[in-house]
Amino acid sequence: MVTRILEALAGFVIFVIASLGLPGIVLLMAIESACIPLPSEVIMPFSGYLVYKGVHTLWGVSLAGAFGCVVGSIPAYYLGMYGGRPLIEKYGKYILMSRHDLDLADRWFSRHGEATVFFARLLPVIRTFIAFPAGVARMDMKRFILYTFAGSFPWCLGLAYLGLVLGEKWPTLRGYFHRFDLLIGAVLVAGVVWYVRRHLKNRVKE
Repeated sequence: MVTRILEALAGFVIFVIASLGLPGIVLLMAIESACIPLPSEVIMPFSGYLVYKGVHTLWGVSLAGAFGCVVGSIPAYYLGMYGGRPLIEKYGKYILMSRHDLDLADRWFSRHGEATVFFARLLPVIRTFIAFPAGVARMDMKRFILYTFAGSFPWCLGLAYLGLVLGEKWPTLRGYFHRFDLLIGAVLVAGVVWYVRRHLKNRVKE
């Protein structure tokens, strides 16, 4: 089932980029950065394959990808600021989130927001969703955009370069990245379990 979904997504990605060129890369990477799990591990290597074919330049596809990340991150950021935060303040107790947790997030992004956004943009899975919590924490927008681009560009450049080097064999990357996505997902699940247990223990103490 998962394999079929990945194949369908890959087909969609290839169709869009082949039809629209660089604007297609911008569009797809914007979708990927708007909390919609469209795999950049397919988007950018295929873009690199087109560089291999002489259709685009490496810098062109990489800049298009990074620009798309910024474009898609902005609505996700504002969704977190104006939609996510009020909902968490009102209903957070039902998902074990308190105003204290929001205050901690605010302080964290105030002190370490640049590094958090930059390094999150270099990680599969996490990179797709980092804009939302940055918005919830109301990270400074200019800093958010700057470090989103700074973290996204090397990610896009690296994947596109792999596609360029592998040429016709670029689809082999999908299997490797899928395994890495599963590992990241397992780490996230473990983090959620730890978070829930900690909050349940604190409630029992109270």
